[in-house]
Amino acid sequence: MHVVLAGGGTAGHIEPALALADALRRQDPTVGITALGTERGLETRLVPERGYELALIPAVPLPRKPTPELITVPGRLRGTIKAAEEVLERTKADCVAGFGGYVALPGYLAAKRRGVPIVVHEANARPGLANKIGSRYTRFVAVSTPDSKLRHARYVGIPLRRSIATLDRGALRAEASAAFGLNPNLPTLLVSGGSQGARRLNEVVESVAPYLQRSGVQILHVVGPKNELPQVDNMPGMPAYSPVPYVDRMDLAYAAADMMLCRAGAMTVAELSAVGLPAAYVPLPIGNGEQRLNAQPVVKAGGGLLVDDAELTPDWVRQQVLPVLTDRQRLHEMSWAAAEFGRRDADELLVGMVYEAVAGRRGS
Repeated sequence: MHVVLAGGGTAGHIEPALALADALRRQDPTVGITALGTERGLETRLVPERGYELALIPAVPLPRKPTPELITVPGRLRGTIKAAEEVLERTKADCVAGFGGYVALPGYLAAKRRGVPIVVHEANARPGLANKIGSRYTRFVAVSTPDSKLRHARYVGIPLRRSIATLDRGALRAEASAAFGLNPNLPTLLVSGGSQGARRLNEVVESVAPYLQRSGVQILHVVGPKNELPQVDNMPGMPAYSPVPYVDRMDLAYAAADMMLCRAGAMTVAELSAVGLPAAYVPLPIGNGEQRLNAQPVVKAGGGLLVDDAELTPDWVRQQVLPVLTDRQRLHEMSWAAAEFGRRDADELLVGMVYEAVAGRRGS
């Protein structure tokens, strides 16, 4: 069997695609994997690093909403659809699994032309244009939120890296705390705003950090590689405030933490829910509001807090986050609620959908 992955552009599209690839290979090491990509996407680095074949096709950016520019898309797509068809023919593809992004739509259209089964995965609560179109061509549609409006949607969650999907936070806590110079017996707040949205979170946390420390809370603050590290003067005997530019072992960061202050990207919400880490979600105030929609289900389930970017202040952290961090019972209840909502087996469920789609074609 050979599966073509169509999910280039951003890590939010690529990582779930690679998690599916890993799961397919775990089940059957002989499965062929080819990822469609463009020269401008992160896939040019991430896919080869994971040992999978990357086939480049021309990029055709899609407007997120119906606009006059949408009229020009079919003409611009012709060449990239043909390039995608050539990949399907060369690899003798049995299935195209799409995750949204620039390469998904040409992948879906090429698959439709050649009669190749399609599996769609939508990570966001509000689906993008490519996946809206792709979902019309298949009944194998996987989604990350239980109330998705996509046709034929099945709630499976988001395929995660194995280091996250199999994480036992309690078992790893001592090792993780030592890795960051933290005390495993103190309540720990993990803070990260990602690449785009770190500045606001950084400013608030830097301001409120001394108060949290005096209240017995230690902080692991991932400020982002392009942001300046705050000046810290940790007093002897005080809980640590540890700012770092970047963390490449998020499994250790999650294991060291009791709660997280973060944005609400689909992958972040999925990972925190899966590992049972409560969070205070601060949706990025740009785009189409999808980050708020991503966080709402787990917050409703009791696994997190939700605050608008404009309302995130040092005072809000003192009044809303600190009482959770210093209440072991509440932390336990929120952790349990997040884990009950989260899905650790999305990669395996998606593998099942791929096999189902392929079997449907072979049996027709």
